[in-house]
Parts: sequence; C-alpha cells; structure tokens
Amino acid sequence: MKLAFYLAAAVMIIVALALLLLPLLRHGRRQGHSRRVFALALSIAFALPLTAAGLYLYIGTPAALDGVASQDQATMNIDQAIGKLRAHLAAHPEDAQGWMLLAQTATAMQQPDEAREAYARVLKISPNDTAAMVGWAETDAMLRADHRIQGHARDLLERAVKLEPDNQRGLWLLGISQFQAGEFADAASTWRLLQPQLEPGSKVAQAVAEQIALADKQAGGSKPAQAGSTAAAAPQGPAITVNVSLAPALKSRLAAGDTLFVYARAEKGPPMPLAVARMKAGALPTTVVLTDAMGMMPQMKLSSAKRVFVGARISRSGQAIAASGDLEGNAGVVPVDSKKPVSIVIDKIHG
Repeated sequence: MKLAFYLAAAVMIIVALALLLLPLLRHGRRQGHSRRVFALALSIAFALPLTAAGLYLYIGTPAALDGVASQDQATMNIDQAIGKLRAHLAAHPEDAQGWMLLAQTATAMQQPDEAREAYARVLKISPNDTAAMVGWAETDAMLRADHRIQGHARDLLERAVKLEPDNQRGLWLLGISQFQAGEFADAASTWRLLQPQLEPGSKVAQAVAEQIALADKQAGGSKPAQAGSTAAAAPQGPAITVNVSLAPALKSRLAAGDTLFVYARAEKGPPMPLAVARMKAGALPTTVVLTDAMGMMPQMKLSSAKRVFVGARISRSGQAIAASGDLEGNAGVVPVDSKKPVSIVIDKIHG
C-alpha cells in the first residue's frame, strides 16, 4: 500500500513539473541562449527538493500528525494533504519543518503570498535559516508589481550568503538584485562566486558566464548606483504605456481586494510575461508603463522580443494564473519599440 502511494505521489510530481517546465524548454529552443538562462533559473532559483513527496511523507507520518490512518494515504490528494498540513500547523505553530514544507509547496503551486508568509513563520522560529531567507526574498519578488528584489528581501539575501557562502540560489538571486539596481560590477562579482560550484562546461555554467559577461559590459558603460541613493533611475530600454479601464457592464463584478495584472508576453512563445505590473483593481482606470525592470530575469524582458501581446486581467484570487470568472481584455500585439500608448478595456469574462 505504501509503495503504491509513493509511486502515485511520484507520478503527480512528474506531471506537475512537466506542466511547468515544458513551456519554458520550448521557449529556450525558440530563443537560443535564453534556454540556458531558464535552465539556470530552474536548477538554482526555482528547483524544489521533491516537495510533493515530502508533503505526503510528512503528513503520512503518525509522529508528525496524529490521526492520519494508513488507508487515507492511498486516496489523499494534494489539496487534502495541504489541508492536513495547515491543520497540523494550527495546532503546532512552532513546527519550523512544517512551515518550510508549506512554503515550498505553496511556491510550487504558484501561491507566493502564502509561501512568503510561511517562510516568515520559519524565520520567526529559526532566524538563521538560510533556505527561508532565500525563499522569502524570491516569493516577495514574485508578489511585487516590478518583480524587484530590494529592501528587506535584499537584506535577507545578503545575510544568507554571508552565513552560507556557497548558497547557490542565494548568490543567483543576490546577483539579480544587484543587476536590477544598476550595480553591475557587484552583480558580476556575486555570480563569479557561483561559478566554481557549477559543473564546468554545463549549460548552467554557460548561462552564468553569459550573465557575468552582460554585467561586465553594463558596468563598463554605466556607473553603479551609490549606496544610500534614493534617486530613481530612468527606465532603460523599451517602455510601453498602457491605459487600462473597466467596461461599465462589468463594474458590478468588481469586488474589494481584486487584483489587476497588466502584462506583456512574447507574440510567439510561452505565456510567461516579459513584463508584468500588479496592483489593486480598485485603482482603475489607471495607466501603467511596462519596462525591462518588470521582468524576473535579466535576459527575459521586453527588449528580448520585437513584438508582444499586451493584456490586462482582474483576478479575484490574486493569483497570476488565469481562472474562470476573471475579467480580462487586451490590446493585441504591438511592437516593443512603439512610442504610442495603447488602450485596454477589460470587457470579457474568462471562461
């Protein structure tokens, strides 16, 4: 019975990873070296150590959660398992291992808000947990409209790599934070600390080398931001101005707490946005400027494409993945270098 259960859990993991990774790999094949950047991000920044299997093992262990019968394991699905884990944590709020498992599972299920809160609970119990520091910084960036890694997230990454100098995810994300801030020389230095830990000649190592070369090139043509400077840097690269409004017929469907996403994705490629802004839907009508700074990866941004599909969506759940009942609209495909503002009227209901 246990063997069958673990095999079923393994199949669920494979299916979930396939759904996540295949679009990224297809994009890598279309975009040349961008594929290596995604390989790097997935293997260093976003890889999860068999989260689902760990969740089942954790919940299915009587010592971890009393009252879970062995026959329940065979029919337990992911939602039930997460529910039991939450119930366990409600009864045992000092269980750092349980909070970490919930954080990793929420990240895998693209629920960064719950993941960040769970990582925060881990840090409250174990302030020097470097995995929780890196996880909090990563999920905080996912929740930000501009996806920048700064403020408390940047502080946590710096502390994590100080405590654990060979923390690969920490070094990668810290380098991204420095690159986003215009600290190109520092970004190159941070990524150079990552290089010796990678297999020579591997695609991951090649991707790191490319990012270092890009940072070195940027450092040669611009001055790093001074510490303590509060001046906002002018947007570099393309900037798409988007005017967004809600059709009068759908205003009655707008609820307090709804989230507005305004995004641009490649005309041909995966649905992952090259730039995305996130804000409260109550701000409508509004104007958003999509820029390279709103991409998660240095080479996955607006300037990496010539034409992009620009859309907007109002989410009741606050999640980036479209769900039935979401309100949406789009401006179609526009050139990335267009200087003319585009307009979107959110006038459809996602089926």
